[in-house]
Amino acid sequence: MTIAAGQVPIGYQPPRHPLDPEPVRSTKARAVFALGLVAACTGLFVGGVVPATVALLLARQARREAYASGGFLTGAAWLRRGERLAWTGLVLFAACLVLLLIAGVVGLAQAPVGQDFDSNVD
Repeated sequence: MTIAAGQVPIGYQPPRHPLDPEPVRSTKARAVFALGLVAACTGLFVGGVVPATVALLLARQARREAYASGGFLTGAAWLRRGERLAWTGLVLFAACLVLLLIAGVVGLAQAPVGQDFDSNVD
């Protein structure tokens, strides 16, 4: 294989320093995925909002820590999946809330207006 001057072969990886830590999966990435899964499963209920919110806040922290670690914290795929699940839970909750509001408005529109007296009352 010949390469031009200044180019680096595709499979080239610089040698690691012996004191560099081993790459480890972020525990926050696992927690974000678990919370996102709970949020997606309970998204139709009010309980889905809490784990979704916590998952999104924790994902933000995990991304910051992974960036600061210089590549020694892995788990970006778990983080993306957890964020998607959390957003799914929030969307499901919002859709359920809109449907409940529509049902409430339709129920109020069908209610009789004023008092309904008996036929023998003047």
